[in-house]
Amino acid sequence: MDAIFKNLTEAQREAVAHVDGPMLILAGPGSGKTRVVTHRIANMIQQGVQPWQIAALTFTNKAADEMRLRVNALAPNQPVWMGTFHRFCAQQLRRYATMVGLQENYSIYDTSDSKQAMKRAVLAAGVSTTHASPDQIASAISDAKNRLMTPEMMLGQTLRPLDTLAAKVYPIYQQQLLTANAVDFDDLLLHVANLLRENPELRSEMDRKFKYILVDEYQDTNLAQYAIVRALSIDQPNLAVTGDPDQSIYGWRGADLNNILDFEKDYPSVKTVRLEKNYRSTPNILRAADQLIRHNRRRKAKDLFTDHPEGDAVILRMFEDGYQEADGIADEIIRAITDEGMKPSDFAIFCRMNALTRSLEHALRSRSLPYQIINGVEFYQRREIKDLLAYLHLINNPSHDVALMRVINTPTRGIGNRTVERIRDFADYNAIPMLEAARRANEIEGLAKRAITMIGKFIKIYDRLAIKANSSLEDMIRYLVTETEYEAYLEKTAVEQQDANPMSNVDELITAAVEFDRQHPDDGSLEAFLEQVALVSDTDSIDGETDRVTIMTLHASKGLEYPRVFIIAVEDDLLPHKRSKETDAQFEEERRLLFVGITRAKEWLQMSCCKRRAIRGDTRPVIPSPFLNELPLDEMKRIESTGNRDWFDEEEDSYDQSYPDSWDLPDEGEPTSDTIAESAPIVAPAGFEIDEISQLPQEELAAAVKPKKKNNVIVAGLKTGADLLAGGAPPLMSYREGTQVRHAEHGEGTIIEVTGRGPKRTAKVQFDHGEHSFRLAYAKLEVL
Repeated sequence: MDAIFKNLTEAQREAVAHVDGPMLILAGPGSGKTRVVTHRIANMIQQGVQPWQIAALTFTNKAADEMRLRVNALAPNQPVWMGTFHRFCAQQLRRYATMVGLQENYSIYDTSDSKQAMKRAVLAAGVSTTHASPDQIASAISDAKNRLMTPEMMLGQTLRPLDTLAAKVYPIYQQQLLTANAVDFDDLLLHVANLLRENPELRSEMDRKFKYILVDEYQDTNLAQYAIVRALSIDQPNLAVTGDPDQSIYGWRGADLNNILDFEKDYPSVKTVRLEKNYRSTPNILRAADQLIRHNRRRKAKDLFTDHPEGDAVILRMFEDGYQEADGIADEIIRAITDEGMKPSDFAIFCRMNALTRSLEHALRSRSLPYQIINGVEFYQRREIKDLLAYLHLINNPSHDVALMRVINTPTRGIGNRTVERIRDFADYNAIPMLEAARRANEIEGLAKRAITMIGKFIKIYDRLAIKANSSLEDMIRYLVTETEYEAYLEKTAVEQQDANPMSNVDELITAAVEFDRQHPDDGSLEAFLEQVALVSDTDSIDGETDRVTIMTLHASKGLEYPRVFIIAVEDDLLPHKRSKETDAQFEEERRLLFVGITRAKEWLQMSCCKRRAIRGDTRPVIPSPFLNELPLDEMKRIESTGNRDWFDEEEDSYDQSYPDSWDLPDEGEPTSDTIAESAPIVAPAGFEIDEISQLPQEELAAAVKPKKKNNVIVAGLKTGADLLAGGAPPLMSYREGTQVRHAEHGEGTIIEVTGRGPKRTAKVQFDHGEHSFRLAYAKLEVL
């Protein structure tokens, strides 16, 4: 008991001690909510609750794994169910598959599988894609499923034109999924929600089994998830939800903020606990986040506070363009590594959308800074991995049509697209899986004798593979690679990448199989492995072991934290996104998105915007985000980076410039960048610190950075002024006021003034015996 309640705040203790009845934990960012949830589970077990009656539902595998680790430390080896909503539903659906027309060995279609199935359904429905793409139709159907709409319900409604098309495709798509003994991600929730709604006895049985339901990130639940946890908390209303309305950022994929805002209406006897103490960020960062989010109306008020000492001021930085922004960030990371002993993995760069990462990648690569981009389940989407997984899916579920279409001619075995189309049409006409249609190839009209022979060879290969269905996963994959001669196929067809070849990815899959077999000596199965792969979350691809800068979208950053954070492109039409201005609800979600990004930072935060940005190849003026006006600007450090200039311009000129007295940040109602494209560039604020590194052309800036090793981390080397001139590269931000330098004759000193530019750029240095001025292009000044 001491271990469970030790070092908890009063609010945390209150939440941990609660056992029976509904509870709402309003947990601000960095407030230790995972600690509260895991300590509460341990306390419930200590109080006599049976561990198998507890189900803790999360949104990512990473969150579930962390929860499992912490619970195990407090209450070892207790069979509490912990995992994602989708994994929970996948396992329940295995038990009751026949009640929705599936078999227990059903397959879970990943995003690309679903896309292939949707194209086939659109074709079968005879729907024109002139006005709506298959992806748009798929999105409309997904939205309907999240709102628990069946095909029949969708057909019976007055619909938008897109929904009218989707309503025609939806029943055919669902029937094809059932024929393939498959579900998509949305079906996992839809089937279970419908089972609970339509079968009172089953609902009551599951309610008794899972007596205590705990839901993490409740603000992200959609209608289907809400219906599931509500249905499981009727007879035993012990539903405890943890969340923060201020961090609800998934409305675009069906999350309903009202689920958490109305929780106290759903359960009038609810106990509400507010976790307001932040353990992550400095007061500076917290004040910026708090002042921003107070502009939202749809929220539950919290007063965030922290015991941490005041840290560095939050930086707001304006660049000339996106390329300069990327270079400035890369150079700041190098400076922190060389001067402060930071590691690349201490840094994260957040952006509103993936399209903004290209210039960042270029800037980091040119400085030999290692980085990773978090954009989902990349490994399992590689061609060779998808091929082998498709074979495994077909072995596990012979009705998996998408898998069959992928492997029937992979490796190439003389079965062309026309032959596959005829097999598919025969399967559709007879409402049978394509593998069964292939076994009846001699009945298919129009198939050539050679095609029938090739199909027969494929069937024989498949039947040999199917015999291995109950082998260990490692043996099965090794046998698969050998039997299909897949390695030889890769050698003929694959293009080797710079950092890896496709066969090494196959080897990595075998390694994953060995690990799976090791972790599941008794209950390991092909079905379980495929389920695990299918339910990998976006953030599961984050590699925390290697020392790399992390680049990701603001949406992907949720739940993470980093010592130093950059948020780029805080500009109108990007953040808030221009498609998010139609309603107040969308606009407030964009503000919450920035709030989430700010609160990921532990020690240091920089937000940046540009005067111009390249959009679809066209460089145009942009304006800062209206959200910047809502920050505590008076206590933030503002840096204005001036434009690129000709390094060898002979004209004597100082960097000192005059700026207006205020930085005109737009109000919410001001015009977007589209309407000001012909207007003058945006002006920067008075009092901004001028960032001289940004005044140099990008290619010269990159040339000045010479990679070298320091503590086994590649960093940028600094040179003297003479070295830089000889190398055709300008000095970096090293030569600034306050910089400590060493001169061969005068010893050590401090730069007290920097003037001029190009070959005339001069630094005045204070030494012990007096002041001396040097032309930086020729002086041998060593930066200390």
